[in-house]
Amino acid sequence: MSVAALVLAAGGSRRLGQPKQLLAYRGATLLDATLATARAAGLPQVVVALGGAADAVQETVDLTGTDIVLNPEFGDGCATSIRTALARVEEEAEGVVLLLGDQPGVTVDTIEVLVSGARGHAVGVCAYDDGLGHPLWFDRSMFETLAGLHGDKAVWTLVDADHDVARIRVEGDTPRDVDTWDDYHALLEDDR
Repeated sequence: MSVAALVLAAGGSRRLGQPKQLLAYRGATLLDATLATARAAGLPQVVVALGGAADAVQETVDLTGTDIVLNPEFGDGCATSIRTALARVEEEAEGVVLLLGDQPGVTVDTIEVLVSGARGHAVGVCAYDDGLGHPLWFDRSMFETLAGLHGDKAVWTLVDADHDVARIRVEGDTPRDVDTWDDYHALLEDDR
């Protein structure tokens, strides 16, 4: 059975003031780093949801081998990007791994541990040393529920809800995501 990656990269970067997907990171961009990890994990389909700065992202980021979906409603929260991306997931996919385009510290090992531990469960979440975090796993049985969500943090209601949730142990702290300049500078500092 196959698993698809959904990479959320549609945000408008309001808090940062410029497209965070395009911030320099390890000789490329934040989004390039996330996509390289998704590709290296060997997931047969990588769906990338774009919205804010979509043209600049498509001109700058290596989107080779991905299925790009444009989310015109990106300003209404991540749930709209998930809904848009789910429509592109191949029928044979048994589930999806939800990745944040601004969280380049997620590793191939983390994705593999999540998928192997969460398969057969409705929802899977990484249990890091410092708490729960992305990436998340959603079985195909959850696609309709996912498509009905609204807002920015709506997926966490499914982690907290009365579903079959697998908490998958991952060594280390939750990888940083970048919402502010402080986050970005901390990420770069961590990388030294």
